[in-house]
Amino acid sequence: MIPVQKMSDEDFERHALAILQRELGLDGLARFLRLYRSGSGDYTRDRHRWLEGTTIQEIMAEAERRDKPVA
Repeated sequence: MIPVQKMSDEDFERHALAILQRELGLDGLARFLRLYRSGSGDYTRDRHRWLEGTTIQEIMAEAERRDKPVA
């Protein structure tokens, strides 16, 4: 096997996907790819729009609310 440092990006991706498929199965590989492939758009620009006018206190309160178990 070629050392990782000497692999082209294409070879590395092919080997990595083969390992993921072997370990996770086809369903797991599909799920992984759906979750971790790059998407389109400009996340940084969109995030600034979503959070415009939001304070850090509001963000922290929401995070704490989500951490509480549902009664």
